Amino acid sequence: MLRTSFKFFLFCFAFVTSSYGQSVQLNGTIYATADVDGIHVINKTKRNATITNPIGTFTIEASETDTLVFSGVQYKLHSVIVDKEMIDTKTIKVFLLENINQLDEVIVGKVLTGDLSSDVENSDVKAPINFYDVGIPGYQGKIKTQSERRLAEADHGKFFYYYGVGFAININKILNRISGRTKDLKQRVKLEARDELMFRVKAKFSEDLFKGDPLEDPLRYEFFYFCSEDPEFTEKCSSENDLFPMAFLQQKLKEYKSNLKN
Repeated sequence: MLRTSFKFFLFCFAFVTSSYGQSVQLNGTIYATADVDGIHVINKTKRNATITNPIGTFTIEASETDTLVFSGVQYKLHSVIVDKEMIDTKTIKVFLLENINQLDEVIVGKVLTGDLSSDVENSDVKAPINFYDVGIPGYQGKIKTQSERRLAEADHGKFFYYYGVGFAININKILNRISGRTKDLKQRVKLEARDELMFRVKAKFSEDLFKGDPLEDPLRYEFFYFCSEDPEFTEKCSSENDLFPMAFLQQKLKEYKSNLKN
């Protein structure tokens, strides 16, 4: 019985490692309402990148669960997680949405007096019902990302559970550790946190940064990815003092432009 269980364990391990680690050349096509030439295709997991040709096709190395990011000046940033079907067919189709600047919504309503107490009393707005109103306990913590949920599922619990004279083995946790999936998911969570910081920094500092030292729009996403690769990026750009992130970005901008010239 023990020998049979061990063989089954080896079979599961071989299956997980072979399917999870497979890397292929994905042949992709971009579909959009406007020009599809020169769109940046970035594999955040493997840290490689390419751009589309004039008809919107591209080739990039990827494995299952890799995250691909697509960015173009006139399109909304789009990300895709590579699934098993894409790996099996070695193809991917991506539809990009045009980035349209819309005017702020105009809301017609009651005229406010400026007296907060009076305006609140006369307002028709009602507070939304939450779980406390109906006596239901609810989760108040930060909502986990998809990668954080996958990591929690892959590495949940103990390796062994003891029940009196018997015990149970957490096969899922062991296989994920051995195959490297847990390590990859931890790295992905770290990368996504860094990318989230990068987008916040880009939104906050772009206008002031490029006002004095201009950079073409198509290169700006690439520049901020370049900044995020620096080991000091998270430390410098997480500071509450805006002087530190700005000084860091200005220095990296000089390095980036120097690399472009070379």
